[in-house]
Amino acid sequence: MARPDDEVGPAVAPGHPLGKGYLPVPKGAPDGEARLVPQNGPEALNGGPGLGPLVAGAQGGPQALIAAEEETQARLLPAGDGEDVPCPACPPRTALSPRRFVVLLIFSLYSLVNAFQWIQYSSISNVFEDFYDVSPLHINWLSMVYMVAYVPLIFPATWLLDTRGLRLTALLGSGLNCLGAWVKCGSVQRHLFWVTMLGQILCSVAQVFILGLPSPVASVWFGPKEVSTACATAVLGNQLGTAVGFLLPPVLVPALGSQNNTGLLAHTQNNTDLLAHNINTMFYGTAFISTFLFFLTVIAFKEKPPLPPSQAQAVLRDSPPEEYSYKSSIWNLCRNIPFVLLLVSYGIMTGAFYSVSTLLNQIILTYYVGEEVNAGRIGLTLVVAGMVGSILCGLWLDYTKTYKQTTLIVYVLSFIGMLIFTFTLNLGYIIVVFFTGGILGFFMTGYLPLGFEFAVEITYPESEGMSSGLLNTSAQILGIVFTLAQGKITTDYNSPEAGNIFLCAWMFVGIILTALIKSDLRRHNINTGLTNIDVKAVPVDSRVDPKPKVMVSIQSESSL
Repeated sequence: MARPDDEVGPAVAPGHPLGKGYLPVPKGAPDGEARLVPQNGPEALNGGPGLGPLVAGAQGGPQALIAAEEETQARLLPAGDGEDVPCPACPPRTALSPRRFVVLLIFSLYSLVNAFQWIQYSSISNVFEDFYDVSPLHINWLSMVYMVAYVPLIFPATWLLDTRGLRLTALLGSGLNCLGAWVKCGSVQRHLFWVTMLGQILCSVAQVFILGLPSPVASVWFGPKEVSTACATAVLGNQLGTAVGFLLPPVLVPALGSQNNTGLLAHTQNNTDLLAHNINTMFYGTAFISTFLFFLTVIAFKEKPPLPPSQAQAVLRDSPPEEYSYKSSIWNLCRNIPFVLLLVSYGIMTGAFYSVSTLLNQIILTYYVGEEVNAGRIGLTLVVAGMVGSILCGLWLDYTKTYKQTTLIVYVLSFIGMLIFTFTLNLGYIIVVFFTGGILGFFMTGYLPLGFEFAVEITYPESEGMSSGLLNTSAQILGIVFTLAQGKITTDYNSPEAGNIFLCAWMFVGIILTALIKSDLRRHNINTGLTNIDVKAVPVDSRVDPKPKVMVSIQSESSL
């Protein structure tokens, strides 16, 4: 597999072919281990202006100073039959592509439409209950089907992402989202609830190819100083769709009721016809926008930039695709204790958010009858505040790289926000609910990109799509459980407070699990040249001898 440098001209000296999976370390280092210690910080390892001498040493061997411009070579992994293959001193060339912003925008927009279609029923659940003459549980399932579909389909979806790449995954997500929107257009009759459910199922399959993409899109296209912000922006698109899903449906499809008892049957029929017209307007508008975004995806969404945007991506590009092991990747993640703790804590937080979003309309109308429009606006406030939180958290991570501390603090503040939201619902002042909902959304929704980025850091060099997919699987499973449990508790006790307290108890458990996570910033340490892991370009079950390795200074999160 050619190195990225080959695209712009050969950089290898004659007689020194470039082998797969090699990184430069000082010349003269033995065939075992080498230690690289930069004298002038991370720039030294990246060939920057601060490049100074490198100290090379091994067991029982002398140390020597080597000039920066001298050709250096050593093995990261053997090319085969135990032979050493030299490589040039300079690290792989990296560059940022202007197209990255176009790719991020397209993904964010079709993710927005998919999230809108998820919540458009729940935000006016009473209207659809009357129109289709079904129970509240039927309408709740229009939301929960997103969570149900995700669990069995995430593994084939992540396999497709890892083996076929970003572009095909993006086309499937955008295309299925478009198809589901058009199916819904044929469901606007009172006896065709099953058709609208079919359209929603197609959209739920589409989101399997959407929810796990923020981290891969950010990592493949963006540099180390902007990757967290890019991931937060990609997640923001989905959050914005949820916000629009709370805002627009109550405006486009307002609740209609009988105004008098004279000609009640005719009046009800007129109301039904008007509801059908309004629902048609919403469905067709969504379908046309989805179609436009699908064509944009076909035209402009590319697989990857010509050159890797970071050293971490350059290392992964050197890994031969045929040596990638999907099963080994899953097994490695399951053995990663910090990731398992994050998996459960992320599922609790995000599952609680899904539950609150699904049941928000019912929660608000319990205390504020007839306030369907304001219920939608409260949902909008919750999500918009979360969008601000996501961007601020992304910027903060890019600046500080304090992943665990930030994640834990936001988790604690989300828990406090949930308590405040719960115990101010019955005060009788809806403006208070707007305020407390904004606080809850700022931290709870702002947590989502933190979990993605933290997972990528502690699982590198495993696939970003795999770690994101497993996080979302946990969130979907717990989202189903929490939605059903919270709805049941709310109905049995006739009090949304009881259901919210149930979520608070689980969020407290999530705080404890987050505090137990050991922070190991593997990707960040690779990008800065200070790594505390054995970087391998092949999976752990490869037949290639894994003994030779590069060991360099350890830098933990606490030292940043």
